[in-house]
Amino acid sequence: MSLTFHWFLPTYGDSRAIVGGGHGVPVGTAGGARPASVAYLGQIARSAEQLGFAGALTPTGAWCEDAWLATAMLAEATERLKFLVAFRPGLLSPTLAAQMASTFQRLSGGRLLLNVVTGGESTEQRAYGDFLDKDARYTRTDEFLHVVRALWRGETVDHDGAHVRVEGARLGRVPDPVPPIYFGGSSAAAGPVAARHSDVYLTWGEPPAQVAGKLDWIRGLAGAAGREVRYGIRLHVISRDTADEAWAQARKLLDGIASDDIRAVQEGLRRSESEGQRRMLDLHGGSRDSLEIAPNLWAGVGLVRGGAGTALVGSHTEVADRIAEYHALGIDEFILSGHPHLEEAYWFGEGVLPILRRRGLWRHPAGEPATEAPAAVPFSPQPMPARG
Repeated sequence: MSLTFHWFLPTYGDSRAIVGGGHGVPVGTAGGARPASVAYLGQIARSAEQLGFAGALTPTGAWCEDAWLATAMLAEATERLKFLVAFRPGLLSPTLAAQMASTFQRLSGGRLLLNVVTGGESTEQRAYGDFLDKDARYTRTDEFLHVVRALWRGETVDHDGAHVRVEGARLGRVPDPVPPIYFGGSSAAAGPVAARHSDVYLTWGEPPAQVAGKLDWIRGLAGAAGREVRYGIRLHVISRDTADEAWAQARKLLDGIASDDIRAVQEGLRRSESEGQRRMLDLHGGSRDSLEIAPNLWAGVGLVRGGAGTALVGSHTEVADRIAEYHALGIDEFILSGHPHLEEAYWFGEGVLPILRRRGLWRHPAGEPATEAPAAVPFSPQPMPARG
């Protein structure tokens, strides 16, 4: 199976520095030197499409623009790129969500993927009018997805559950194709819901041994439910022609982070109810020291950013090797990002994807060869000709 790569749309703004936000980071912290305009996000989306990324994840939360609206506007700026829209089940009815997905599929030509985010922060959920606790939110997500999938099958649905109630629900037109469900979660409450409903289970970028344990957990739950699930991983990436160049860029990003910012962000993240966020925090402990937690896996991003907090750092060949290592565990889809997102898409797309193509692990979604950048040639100044 060819690996699938997705990029990321920074709908909170972009920068040459790490832009913080999400999972307990205060609203208003996110934002960069490059505003999240349609023009700039379209530039990233078109570049990702050309380079060979299959789709692009768009986040959800109070710290960024609305994912449904942003991607609907960007669909006209692209031709093939799919949009992995993150949304929270508790903030809209399952019938409306099923209808929105159906509309998106028809009007975009089948380019919708759905990232279901149950919500790990009660404070943020309450700001949206959702007062359930974390375990109850997962129960509601289970009911929500049960109704949505039945509607997509063309059924008329009556459901009277603990948190979701619909009567005579039916879609005028079902989506074609049905959008796949991407679902993450590391808690005991998340696992069974992921096993019952996800098409692709997502994990954040932990060291391979920890990722292997997570996949085994979900495989067991999915097998008990009579299902098979695909697997994906969410990572940042810093890929360069040489390892020294890549690590120099990681150090530059780290040097741009003030110690006071790290302390403030870590304090907020420690209040998070997310088990996945806790696992991210455990990788670095809020310290700038010993951030390479596995070969080429750097935890520096998580010092000031909630959610996915690790990056693959190294030469193009080293990054390709690490991707192959995760693939050997069962990971087939990679959701990547970098700072800034436009330039890093090119570093990865022109540096790593051709290596994976030569190894038979990847092919361009449009059937085109990946563009391979020529090897860097050191600059050698030449004497100016004499002028008479």
